Amino acid sequence: MTLRFTKDHEWVRIAGGVATVGVSAHAAEQLGDVVFVELPAVGRKFKKGDDMAVVESVKAASDVYAPISGEVVEINQSIVDDPAKVNADPQGAAWFVKLKASDPAEADSLMDESAYKSFAEQH
Repeated sequence: MTLRFTKDHEWVRIAGGVATVGVSAHAAEQLGDVVFVELPAVGRKFKKGDDMAVVESVKAASDVYAPISGEVVEINQSIVDDPAKVNADPQGAAWFVKLKASDPAEADSLMDESAYKSFAEQH
């Protein structure tokens, strides 16, 4: 599946019922230099829209919301150890969590890349 985006600047890619989640390149750019990332524990369950993680930069702290409902099956410890990775590759290697999707169809209501690009330019 291609990337889908939320209005809160998270992205999600679902493959085989597992959703990889991170923050968009636009969000990483707006945050500035990321200095701290807090991720949830494996096994935690979230509903779409729940606060799931925290990312802090030299400018501000922001919540990262669950773009779809699911259970955390993996976290990306490398971005906790080296938060600058979020700035370097936000939509690739710097993913935040992998969720076992409760309802993968929830992603269908999210924006595709072109819709998100238009949205991000206005916000």
